Amino acid sequence: MKLPIHHPIPAVQRPGASAPARSFRPRWFLGTAAFGLCAWLLAGCAVGPDYRRPADPVLSPAAFRGETSGATNSLADLPWWRVFHDDALQALVRTALTNNYDVRIAVARVEQARAGAAAARGAFYPQLDYALTAGGGKNISGDAPSPTGKRGSVLAADVTASWELDLWGRLRRLNESARAQYLASEQTRRDVQVSLIAQVAQGYFQLLALDRQLAIAEESTNSYGASLNIFNERLHGGVASRLETASAEALMEAASATIPDLERQIGQQEDQLSVLLGQNPDVILRGAVSLEQQAPPEVPAGLPSALLERRPDVRAAEEQLRSANAQVGVARANFLPQLDLTALLGAVSPELSAFTAGAAPAWGLAAGLTGPLFHGGELRAQYAQARAVRDQYALEYESTVLTAFQETADALIAREKLTAARARQARAVAAYQEAVKVALQRYRLGQADYYEVLQEQQLLFPAENSLVQFQLNQLLAVVQLYRALGGGWDAAGPH
Repeated sequence: MKLPIHHPIPAVQRPGASAPARSFRPRWFLGTAAFGLCAWLLAGCAVGPDYRRPADPVLSPAAFRGETSGATNSLADLPWWRVFHDDALQALVRTALTNNYDVRIAVARVEQARAGAAAARGAFYPQLDYALTAGGGKNISGDAPSPTGKRGSVLAADVTASWELDLWGRLRRLNESARAQYLASEQTRRDVQVSLIAQVAQGYFQLLALDRQLAIAEESTNSYGASLNIFNERLHGGVASRLETASAEALMEAASATIPDLERQIGQQEDQLSVLLGQNPDVILRGAVSLEQQAPPEVPAGLPSALLERRPDVRAAEEQLRSANAQVGVARANFLPQLDLTALLGAVSPELSAFTAGAAPAWGLAAGLTGPLFHGGELRAQYAQARAVRDQYALEYESTVLTAFQETADALIAREKLTAARARQARAVAAYQEAVKVALQRYRLGQADYYEVLQEQQLLFPAENSLVQFQLNQLLAVVQLYRALGGGWDAAGPH
């Protein structure tokens, strides 16, 4: 903390009195300036520890768990428009990146951090201030009462300059900390963008899945309704029992009851997507590519070491650690003396004519060396606190890296297992469809009762819903893997 240096103002002279002679001491001034310049040039290093990224072999596995290919490139190296091949989805992502409020808030925080870094850089330069004073009084000498019985006035104008020489690197550490905070905010903004892309894609795929489930519910309702009509006709003809008609009616009503609920979920999902787009709740336009036509891309995960450079949250955590490490240097520099240079140039006079004629100059030069003697353990406590904060951010960085590896491994495992599950469920649906077809043929040939058809339909429609869920989960696994790998750097989209 710089202590202010007070420069005495020359005493106000009575009108007509001669001002005392002032002698400029260039030798003293040049010696002070030379000393300050040498001290500034010789301060080649800053106190406190230089930043080094934590190196723990445990945090750098040779390969991701669940990774089957040995590719060095990654899915996250692809921009998002090459991952999601759906024009409607790409349009939604572009709109979200432009209008989403979380992204806009993150951009505002980046500008705040940028301004803070610029303010920290300003401490390297001399500080210039100006002052204008005009006053008068009676029985006043300087700032204290004086029983002179005389009236006096004063006019003063001056420009002061102060400059703290960064002998021990305190200002450099402050600037390093502020710059790291700015870079951390930039990485946080990137992380918000990647998360937003993943949320929009996830919401869009869930909307397509709900559309497909609604279609299945309508198909099943119509199918059970046709069965009910057949059973009613047979009941009136005396060849069917009430059990068959009651069963068909129950199945139709149960399937029909799911339609309003699915429509509710679709409406709420559209509202949620609208909020992500920064728009009022409204209908979301779908593309021509249905859920079952969405082809999950091949997914190389890349090298685990590259994940540290790719994921924004990991890089933001590292910049927070860098900032905390610089604050340790600031706390260490507070133990050492600070050298301040100050200068004053102006004019002071009791008369306006002398003031405007330049006959009342005032100047001053000073150098101050300040340092702590006894602060009751405050500085040591601040230094210990800064080190503890640095240790905290070091652990948070390692925890973020470990979480990144976990999320990537989980997404890789989910993608692999869900691919196999979807293929098996697709075969099961095909088998059920064949069973319904055979049952209908047997019924038309009079070889089976229509109740047999109804039983096969009861197995087919839930299996189709399960297949939709597997298809959705497989796409969501790709989205989560894209998010876990950092989502790529170019979030602006193609031009």
